[in-house]
Amino acid sequence: MTRLRIASWNINSVRARTAIVERFLNEEQPDVLCLQETKAEDKVFPASFFAERGYVHQALNGQRMHHGVAILSKVPLEAHGRHDWQDNGEARHVGVRLPHGLRLENVYVPAGGDIPDRTLNPKFGQKLDFLGRMTRWSEELKEPTLIVGDFNVAPLECDVWSHKALLDVVSHTPIEVETLNALQAAHEWVDLGRKFVPAPERNYTWWSYRSADWTKNDRGRRLDHMWASPSVAAQAVMHKVHEPCRAWEKPSDHVPLVVDLEL
Repeated sequence: MTRLRIASWNINSVRARTAIVERFLNEEQPDVLCLQETKAEDKVFPASFFAERGYVHQALNGQRMHHGVAILSKVPLEAHGRHDWQDNGEARHVGVRLPHGLRLENVYVPAGGDIPDRTLNPKFGQKLDFLGRMTRWSEELKEPTLIVGDFNVAPLECDVWSHKALLDVVSHTPIEVETLNALQAAHEWVDLGRKFVPAPERNYTWWSYRSADWTKNDRGRRLDHMWASPSVAAQAVMHKVHEPCRAWEKPSDHVPLVVDLEL
């Protein structure tokens, strides 16, 4: 059997955070790194930075100043593809096939603005429609797949610091949770975060920059996820949230997720 380590991280501008990316790569040694919110067109993405560290296989889908996703790998990548699940040309998805026939999909779901009403806030409607298109894609999916990224939804009551306080806050509203649950059911996706850290244990991946001391009030949310086809979930032997990254110099507001698969 081959052990494959895959990491996922909303880096919130890859060119601004190469120092902590390097530290993370040195500490965790992932075989594959999926990044979201790279905020870099493909032509200015720091491809050589990753290649020099062994990540010579790269699948990029970048956009100037906004969005952007990337898969950087030490193992060969095949069948690169992109879905426009928002149907507006934004760079929010890239997918590849890894050795052993595993599909890897890296996605950055829209945040959805501030008002949880598609009539008053078109961005919220775009978010729900994005998840709806992902659901229809999942219904037809036949290959063993791992989908990772910033889903921008905290589905469980224990996935946020206060369920009551955040019920009307975008990322934890009932309609977002219902929509994400429909997506999960469409392929019987296994939520690896909760497979290894069962509810209601604390398991956050994001803390706002607005907090003067994120460790003191710990107002976190679990917005980042790794979901696996049932057959792939059975091959997962380790999953963790790398929370210490949030305290590193010039951090992202998100922290990385890491999974080990035995294929």
